Amino acid sequence: MSAIAAIATPDAPGGIAVIRISGESSLAVSDKIFKGQKIPSEMKGYTCAHGIIKDKDEEVDDVVLTVFRAPMSYTGEDVVEISCHGGRFITKKILRVILDNGADLAAPGEFTKRAFLNGKLSLTQAEAVMDVISSSGEKQLRVSNALKNGSMYRRVQGIKNMLLDMLSGLAAWADFPEEDVPESDPSTLLSQTCGIIEELKKLLSTYDSGRILREGIKTVICGKPNVGKSTLMNLLSGYQRSIVTDIAGTTRDTIEESVKLGELTLCLSDTAGIRDTDDKIESMGVDIAYQKIEESDLVLAVFDMTTPLDEKEKELIEHLKGRKCICIINKTDGESLIEKDMLYSSFENIVEISAKNDEGIDKLGKCAERLFDTDDTEGFDGVIVNERQKICIEKCLFEMYNAKAVLENGEMLDALTVVLDSALAHLLELSGESVSETVIDEVFSRFCVGK
Repeated sequence: MSAIAAIATPDAPGGIAVIRISGESSLAVSDKIFKGQKIPSEMKGYTCAHGIIKDKDEEVDDVVLTVFRAPMSYTGEDVVEISCHGGRFITKKILRVILDNGADLAAPGEFTKRAFLNGKLSLTQAEAVMDVISSSGEKQLRVSNALKNGSMYRRVQGIKNMLLDMLSGLAAWADFPEEDVPESDPSTLLSQTCGIIEELKKLLSTYDSGRILREGIKTVICGKPNVGKSTLMNLLSGYQRSIVTDIAGTTRDTIEESVKLGELTLCLSDTAGIRDTDDKIESMGVDIAYQKIEESDLVLAVFDMTTPLDEKEKELIEHLKGRKCICIINKTDGESLIEKDMLYSSFENIVEISAKNDEGIDKLGKCAERLFDTDDTEGFDGVIVNERQKICIEKCLFEMYNAKAVLENGEMLDALTVVLDSALAHLLELSGESVSETVIDEVFSRFCVGK
C-alpha cells in the first residue's frame, strides 16, 4: 500500500509531537526529508536516529526518527515515526513536507484499518482501540485493554468453532457417502445447537454493561419543581448548567451533561419539574421527563425534605418501582417535614444531601457505584460494546433458533446446513473475517486521524 501520514498527537502546543508514516514507501519518503548520521531506509527496526527535517534546502526542525520494520509494526507495514518539537505550526509544516514528498494524508482510523487488513488485529480488537483512547476511568481502561487484547475475539472464536464442528460433520456425511460416513445424529445436533444458543444469549446479555462502560450511564434527575434538581445538576457538572430560581417551572426542557461521579460516567438529564400544569410548554416538558425515565439506566429521584409529599410525588414513587433508582432527600439544612418513613419503605437506595451546601455528594457517588459495580472478569471474558456487534450476535442467534426449529420439525439436514452457514456468516462479520468494505469503512470512520 502507498505511504500515508498524519499527526498522531493532539492538535495543541506541547513539548513534543509525533507524525506517523506507514506504507511500502514510508522509508523512501523519509530518506528524502531526513538528514542525519543514519539513512532511514538502512536502519533496522526498533531503532532511532537524531537528525534534521529539511524542506529542500530549508532546515525545519531537529527531530528523532524511529523505524518499525514490517511486519513487526502497529500496521504490519514499514512505519516511521517522527518526534519533533510540539508547536502546532512546526508540526503541520513537517506533515506538509512529508506529503509533498510522496505520502498521502491518512483518513480517520486508517492506520488501525491497515492493521486490521494486514491481520494484526481482528475487527473487534480494532474497535477496542478507540475505547482505550476514550477511556475515562480505571475500569473502562481495564476492560477496553482486555477487548483490545482479544477477549471478545476469543469468545466469538469459541462459538465459531462449535458451529464449524457441526458443519464439518454435516459436510462429511453429505459429500462423501461412498466412505460410509455415519449420518449426523439429530439429537446430538440439537444438543449442540442449544449449547450455541446459550452461549450467544450469554454474550448478548453483556450488551448493557458494555454500552454503559463505553458510553456512560443514562441518568435522569426527576422530581417536582423546586426540590433542587437543577442545583444538583450544576453541582455534579461543576458549573451552572441549569438555571436555578425560586420560580416553579423554570426548567421546561431537558438539560443534558456528561459528568464523572467517582469511577462512573453519568450522562445526566435535568428534566422539567413533574406537576400538573396548564402551561402547554411546561406540560410537554413533563411528558419528556417521563419519557426520559423510561429510557434511563438510572433515576435520581429528588425530594424536598422541607415539604410534605404531594399526590404527584406519590404517583412518581409508584412509577419508579422496579427501576434502578436512587432516592435523594435534598435540603437537609432545613426543617424536616417530609414523610421519610414512606420514602425509606419505597426505595432501597436513599441518600440525604444538601445540594446547596455541597453536602452528601460523596454518599451519592458511593451509592451509584454500588448499583453499577460489575465484576471486572466479565470484561476480561469479552463484552459487546457497540450496536454493530450486538446486531451481528442477534442475527446469528436468530439463525440458531431457525436451526433448532429445523431439527425439532424433522426437516432434511441439508436445510440445517443452509441455516448454520448463515449463522456462521454473521459471526465472521462480527470478527471481521468476512465483512464488506462498507462495514469496514463505517467502523474506522469513527476513529481520530492519526490512529
